[in-house]
Amino acid sequence: MSNVYASHHPLIAHKLSRLRDKKTEPKKFRELVREIAGLLAYEATADLATVPIEIETPLETMTARQLQEKIGLIPILRAGLGMVEGIWELMPSAEVWHIGLYRDEHTLQPVEYYNKLPVDPRVSVCLILDPMLATGGSATATADILKRWGVTKIKFVGLIAAPEGIKAMQEAHPDIDIFIAAIDDHLNERAYIVPGLGDAGDRQFGTG
Repeated sequence: MSNVYASHHPLIAHKLSRLRDKKTEPKKFRELVREIAGLLAYEATADLATVPIEIETPLETMTARQLQEKIGLIPILRAGLGMVEGIWELMPSAEVWHIGLYRDEHTLQPVEYYNKLPVDPRVSVCLILDPMLATGGSATATADILKRWGVTKIKFVGLIAAPEGIKAMQEAHPDIDIFIAAIDDHLNERAYIVPGLGDAGDRQFGTG
């Protein structure tokens, strides 16, 4: 799993434990998703390219650094929406482009229903955002879409992954790094991550 980065940060571990708790209500659940997403994005963007710029501090002129690459956030609807705000707080200039996919309950395959990407990409780095990397179907399909769009630097940022989803993503897109808060045990017969946290979309939006 050389391209999989499971966080060992104690803040993430603490917040994730509260996120998993079935007693956590939607408002607090949304807050935790936002906070964990921001912490993971901090780790996922550690290798972004910068360029030197000349600035003036209150004391003197100096050479500082600014980001060279333009970032796009790609939340997979609907559960990925909750991760955007936490990352926007760190990178307010990031563009957000939505991809709508749902998992067919019979085939467990992703079905695309929404895609409003412009004709040509305006960003050089894309972060795919989805709380759960379960079967890997939605993540791999989104990566396919982004590569056809013309983006070459893509990363996946999620909260919890199953080994099955990681394997699917690595086989389909071995060049995409995976940043995750935790790797769980397995998928159950309904393709839910165990022990997991239930349906991330339902728990965020109170629709469960």
